[in-house]
Amino acid sequence: MGFFNTVKNPKIKQVKRVVSNAPAGLWKKCTQCGEILQTAKLEANNQICPYCHHHYRITAAERMKLIIDEGTFEEVGAEMKSSNPLQFKDRSAYSERLVQAQAKTGLNDSTLLGFGKVNGQDVSIAVMDFHFMGGSMGVVTGEKIALAMDMAFEKKIPCIVVSCSGGARMQEGILSLMQMAKTSASRSRLKAHGIPYISVLTDPTTGGCAASYAMLGDVNIAEPKALIGFAGPRVIEQSIRQTLPEGFQTSEFLLQHGFIDRIVHRQELKNEIGFFVKMFSR
Repeated sequence: MGFFNTVKNPKIKQVKRVVSNAPAGLWKKCTQCGEILQTAKLEANNQICPYCHHHYRITAAERMKLIIDEGTFEEVGAEMKSSNPLQFKDRSAYSERLVQAQAKTGLNDSTLLGFGKVNGQDVSIAVMDFHFMGGSMGVVTGEKIALAMDMAFEKKIPCIVVSCSGGARMQEGILSLMQMAKTSASRSRLKAHGIPYISVLTDPTTGGCAASYAMLGDVNIAEPKALIGFAGPRVIEQSIRQTLPEGFQTSEFLLQHGFIDRIVHRQELKNEIGFFVKMFSR
């Protein structure tokens, strides 16, 4: 205490604030390795850190451009929208949340559906977008996933589903959970008739999506270090009262234990899908 008593009226140095004219958003700090990245270069690299190869989430439209040949995508079901069948309301009405999500993303729901070509080969494809209410699966998303499989069945072409979801949409209750059975039934019909189904799991793929169509592919492909599982690690630890292994529920852990078939870098994803489409078509 003697030292502090000898310090009287300490003067705090005032740091002069420098006004910068640099536009905001030019730089981004990598959440994985801490490197400072140019936003433009990150976008040009398909939202992948060039230092540690951390895969950031991308929109459904960006994913579609990455996988589907340029100029070949034909959207289906763009007009499909969720209503508020249960009249759900918490801090705000579910209908208001839908309007906000639609304005933010430009989508009517969390899934983009259509036809296209991968390296010149026809496919039916559905891509989920985490930016729309956490990519949650409601009635419309369940319908679009099932429709992607049904269109593949009708045209006898491969089906691709890219999952990026926090699980079932709580605002639609049991109606959301029923989509697990519907999508699984559509997938079962593809399998019975030998029509290829390729499932791509990205960060995150959890909840009802992981418990249904996402893990039912003829080939299950995941991006590096994607979180994949039903419940979150913290919930599981609290339930079983045990510490989980390191890396639990990452795509690397699941590959090691036989739950997925491949881990593919985003830059190589299109060619990898194209390889399997061509192989299965033979």
